[in-house]
Amino acid sequence: QGLPKVINFAVEEMICSANLSFGMYPGLSNGAYNALALHGTPEQKATYLPKLVSGTWSGTMCLTEPHCGTDLGLLKTKAEPQADGSYKITGTKIFISAGEHDLSENIIHLVLAKITGAPDNVKGISLFIVPKFIVNEDGSLGARNGVMCGSIEEKMGIHGNSTCLLNYDEATGWLVGEPEKGLAAMFIMMNAARLGVGVQGMAQGEVAYQNAVAYAKDRRQGRALVPTDRDAEAKADPIIVHPDVRRMLMEAKAFNEAARALVLWGALQVDLSRKAQSEEERLAADDLLGLLTPVIKGYLTDKGFEAAVNAQQIYGGHGYIREWGMEQFVRDARIAQIYEGANGIQALDLVGRKLGANGGRAVQAFFKIVGEETAAAKNDEATAALASALERANNDLQTATLWLMQNGIANPYNAGAAAYPYMNLMGVVCLGLMWLRMAKASSALLAGGTDNAAFHQNKLATARFYAERIMPESNAHRRKIEAGADSIMALPADAF
Repeated sequence: QGLPKVINFAVEEMICSANLSFGMYPGLSNGAYNALALHGTPEQKATYLPKLVSGTWSGTMCLTEPHCGTDLGLLKTKAEPQADGSYKITGTKIFISAGEHDLSENIIHLVLAKITGAPDNVKGISLFIVPKFIVNEDGSLGARNGVMCGSIEEKMGIHGNSTCLLNYDEATGWLVGEPEKGLAAMFIMMNAARLGVGVQGMAQGEVAYQNAVAYAKDRRQGRALVPTDRDAEAKADPIIVHPDVRRMLMEAKAFNEAARALVLWGALQVDLSRKAQSEEERLAADDLLGLLTPVIKGYLTDKGFEAAVNAQQIYGGHGYIREWGMEQFVRDARIAQIYEGANGIQALDLVGRKLGANGGRAVQAFFKIVGEETAAAKNDEATAALASALERANNDLQTATLWLMQNGIANPYNAGAAAYPYMNLMGVVCLGLMWLRMAKASSALLAGGTDNAAFHQNKLATARFYAERIMPESNAHRRKIEAGADSIMALPADAF
């Protein structure tokens, strides 16, 4: 609809919480649209984009093969040039979400392959349009193309999505963009998908939390530890009175609300990078988006899964029974940590690519944002404690970044070993920044008078919980980073 990405992500969360696997069908079409809109020819855009927008046709992204996932330089799918300018595509792709179904009249596969004679590495990869049905010149559908579903994967979760093995047997395809520039074109889809997967992780944490809250208020087991909090009319109290149940609920609540804010801030950077008035603003937004993307994908999906597991835990044995639905949230949330680049890869992308890009321009800008906002908030009694906690966490992040600069280049294993705790450390700081902003807004509204005082008081209480119970994790992450790689790499392979 051409609406801002901020609106898109707000709606996307609702779709993912309602039905993650079904929501993936239009999500992948959106990625295909973006890739073709940026790299397709005018003729390709006229043929495919209107149908993708209307939902008459759907789209996929076809990268992974049985022998290669992360290391796409190993892919074997071949593209043989034809006299009419098309290509014959032959190979096998696996784990293709929404790869075969009858929900749309046609499926537009965007396929990575190597043109005959191209370098046999990542530099030789090109991108092709391979439709399920050939599109005639008048836009009507013609013959079935040479792409067939070999199997639908039996998965742990997201059962409602048809995750397919696709065989391409001299299927007709058309080049998108320039030859041997396919990976750059496909990254348009991948980067958008990584942000979307971050939303998926947060959304599963949110819907699991909502169910757990309802259960905790209803389920009666045991007595409150303080007699005055006990229900004198019943033999047991709702389990929400127990501190450990509240711990799990508060951890989920503190994560969900800050993660939502981070997702929307990331979406705002997408909009600013495209629509801001000045080139300087667009560049700054693009820098920040690149830095935030692996954190949104990696940290939010890890913590969203953790929130879903804790929500299941609140149900006790009932949470393990399918009838209650909690185990589905756990199963569905698990894939978000794996696909579109496993979270270890997100951490490596953050440390190996994003930190050093343009001389560290993005991370320095991020440090400046956090530094300025904490300094200002320390002067307000309502936000001073939270600001001080965030300042300490940001100092941990800056210290860890300096350690990486000094030790990661000299010994690449140090960078590899530090990547995952560094991503977690940045996640703690990012969510802390979101809580500072929310606390500042709620404090101002409470001071000025508001009809929704309870909502804003609850915001401040949750911000305090984050500062006291979550923010101290930054120091542990920094210590893991500074421990280096020696103990990780010490054992020989045959000792495992």
